Amino acid sequence: MIYFLFEPFHVTEQDFIDVPQFDLNNFTLYELDTQGLTTLMTGKESVKYSNRYEVKKIDYTDNSKEFIANMKADNGLYKNDIVDLVGNVLYTREDGLVFESDKITYNKKTTVASSNGNFVMYRGSDIIHGTSLKFNNLKRKAKITDVIAIYQLEEN
Repeated sequence: MIYFLFEPFHVTEQDFIDVPQFDLNNFTLYELDTQGLTTLMTGKESVKYSNRYEVKKIDYTDNSKEFIANMKADNGLYKNDIVDLVGNVLYTREDGLVFESDKITYNKKTTVASSNGNFVMYRGSDIIHGTSLKFNNLKRKAKITDVIAIYQLEEN
């Protein structure tokens, strides 16, 4: 009799595939191995998922290879040793090499930083402009398209 007067409540099951695990504000993340500190990442805000970090105002430092590389951007995605940086990206290496772009992808394992957009690279008074960049930090080599370079020769 109760089923005639009241309709049973039906619960719809939902599958949540990509649920945040937690939010972080003004955080510092340290990654360590047997040699010591390999990665230092700070940010203003971050959402941690099971397989990635999405970070606002990211400041990422890779200390795992010969030259320490630091990258800053408005937004970043850190997933599987790949860091995608978007918005006012600044890449700085400890020997003074710097480049700027709107988007850079950095692979921590290979130490390759790639930009498929306009960029400016400089060290001291030497400046290089281009439309795409693939820079290998470990091998100290860069592949650049549409190069415009200003190189200051040393005087004897």
